[in-house]
Amino acid sequence: MDIETFRREIDELDRQIVALISKRAAAAQEIGRLKRRTDLPVYEPNRERVIFDNVRSHNPGPLPDAELVHIYERIIDVMRALQRNELASRPGTPASEATRQNQTGKDQ
Repeated sequence: MDIETFRREIDELDRQIVALISKRAAAAQEIGRLKRRTDLPVYEPNRERVIFDNVRSHNPGPLPDAELVHIYERIIDVMRALQRNELASRPGTPASEATRQNQTGKDQ
């Protein structure tokens, strides 16, 4: 194979990854809604450990486990931000008040 063939393959894989990350983000938003209704915290360290263990146990390589976990740490950070935004989008909640103050730079 030549470099262009590999690049086309990578481009297709990137499109698939984007689709899967988008599905994961939608699921995270739904979880954020459930957490809001049940007053569960956004940050759940035990759940993150389960995710990292799952990722490591299904890693066929060539990425080392530590590098794959670094990637997932960032994905989880972004998903957690989505959940926080979900909480902040509700009028009258403390999170939405804090968000408005951060956007304006002052108390209202």
